[in-house]
Amino acid sequence: MATNPPVLLLASASPTRKKLLENAGFRPRVQVSYFDESLVTVQDPAAHVTTLAQCKAEVVARDLPMELRQVPTLVLGCDSILFINGQVRGKPDSPTVAIATWEQMRGKSGDLYTGHCLLDVQKQRMIVRHRVTTVYFVAATDEEVHSYVATGEPVCCSGCFTLEGLGGSLIERLDGCHTNVLGLSLPLLREMLRELGYRLLFTAAETLILPIVP
Repeated sequence: MATNPPVLLLASASPTRKKLLENAGFRPRVQVSYFDESLVTVQDPAAHVTTLAQCKAEVVARDLPMELRQVPTLVLGCDSILFINGQVRGKPDSPTVAIATWEQMRGKSGDLYTGHCLLDVQKQRMIVRHRVTTVYFVAATDEEVHSYVATGEPVCCSGCFTLEGLGGSLIERLDGCHTNVLGLSLPLLREMLRELGYRLLFTAAETLILPIVP
């Protein structure tokens, strides 16, 4: 008997994460958790991102619309932060903070942590993982820092930069998974799916999530 592929429900408002999944062939739906991130005060970067990812996924799973309660559904929660100079850097509160952050991290390297939580609603199983990518920043000039912050882009981003946007010119290199820096590690997602009993089937039209057949 054929089984319908599960719905992949992204518990994130991030357009970058949604686009990343779509570019990889997935057809995600989105339901934002609106979880208050200030409630999580854990300082350890790995624990911080995994706790937030789990909270977001659990909130969305709890508030699942009836139509998704009746079909196989996988909820994916994610959260990213930059750990540099011994400090956790999330989204800056203002352009002033963004400039100060860039003045501290230019010419240095930091670790980008992304927490992932994959929750299988029907199986009532959940996997929580994180991945770390080291980001090496160029020695940006004052003019580059101020003009970049003036665009507004870094104020909206964890770590004060985007790899796929204007900030890409200020990244010298990466050590580790590059999609992790975009907010979601695709190889890690595959691993987590397999742990939950799913495999990927690639087609020209889309990437299907199917049960692993014994």
